[in-house]
Amino acid sequence: SEQLFMEMADRMAAEGWRDAGYEFICIDDCWMAPTRDKQGRLQADPKRFPGGIRKLADYVHSKGLKLGIYSDVGNKTCAGFPGSYDHYDLDAQTFASWGVDLLKFDGCNSDSLELLAEGYRRMSLALNKTGRSIVYSCEWPFYLRPVQQPNYTEIKQYCNHWRNFYDVYDSWSSIKSILDWTALHQDSIVKIAGPGGWNDPDMAMIGNFGLSWDQSVTQMAMWAIMAAPLFMSNDLRHISPEAKCLLQNKEVIAINQDPLGKQGYQLVKDKNFQVWERPLSGQAYAVAVLNQQEIGGPQKFTLSLTFLGNGLACNPACSVRQVLPASRDWGFYSWISSLSVEVNPTGTVLLKV
Repeated sequence: SEQLFMEMADRMAAEGWRDAGYEFICIDDCWMAPTRDKQGRLQADPKRFPGGIRKLADYVHSKGLKLGIYSDVGNKTCAGFPGSYDHYDLDAQTFASWGVDLLKFDGCNSDSLELLAEGYRRMSLALNKTGRSIVYSCEWPFYLRPVQQPNYTEIKQYCNHWRNFYDVYDSWSSIKSILDWTALHQDSIVKIAGPGGWNDPDMAMIGNFGLSWDQSVTQMAMWAIMAAPLFMSNDLRHISPEAKCLLQNKEVIAINQDPLGKQGYQLVKDKNFQVWERPLSGQAYAVAVLNQQEIGGPQKFTLSLTFLGNGLACNPACSVRQVLPASRDWGFYSWISSLSVEVNPTGTVLLKV
């Protein structure tokens, strides 16, 4: 309801979220009335959004924030509300006139892959034609993938970020499956990511109930390595101080938002351990050591620094700083030395080298 989104906007402005860089409040499916209005335009559910979306956008903007909304490329949304098929220009104009700043465009109920692709292209052009700056979030490759390999060059031409894999759930198995899928497909998806277009592994579940502390640290660290858009799916009225601290961690957010804009990748897989690295600006690297073991206690993993950055990260020497689970300096290392990292089960140690 509009009340809920206004409350979230208040929290984001008052409790440091906006200052940490979280600037969008996004409405997902089910915001609409079941039918379009007499002019064929989408309309908000009158009971839950009595002031309409324009009023909500104005309120969100007054807090120094931006508003995101949801629609679908097909004739119905995933939950069965009116979709944008055959109304791309009208819907784009409607969203722009309301002051919307982001559109999540889903891929349900499209009759063919040709119509799906055409719809994603047409909505992109329609949004640009409004003259308003609207971030365009697509699910194009996810709906293509069962049938054909997505053309990421084309997708990046039209979309600002795109989902490749299933919806995230508030569970460790969900986070793990997203990381496994990403590692498996990294050769085709990592190179396309960069300023203007990003792979979207879906939302941060931190601050809910399904993830342990170590698993929350793993999601935050790995989303930073993957250059993922950081969208939270949680209730800011009921979030623990620890989860808030993690989501607002400036060092991790700086890695996530690094201006070089290169996505990280899995470097080593050794039994239960994975090492991922991400090139950063200023010749630095973010390195994540993930322990996938789900039982027992913390385990040690030893890593030769010559491995990192094609041998360049520590040549001839480098400083190492731990960012997660807690921040501390590890000092200087020479190129030929090794790092020994102790990692909790399902946890991650995030380093900046």
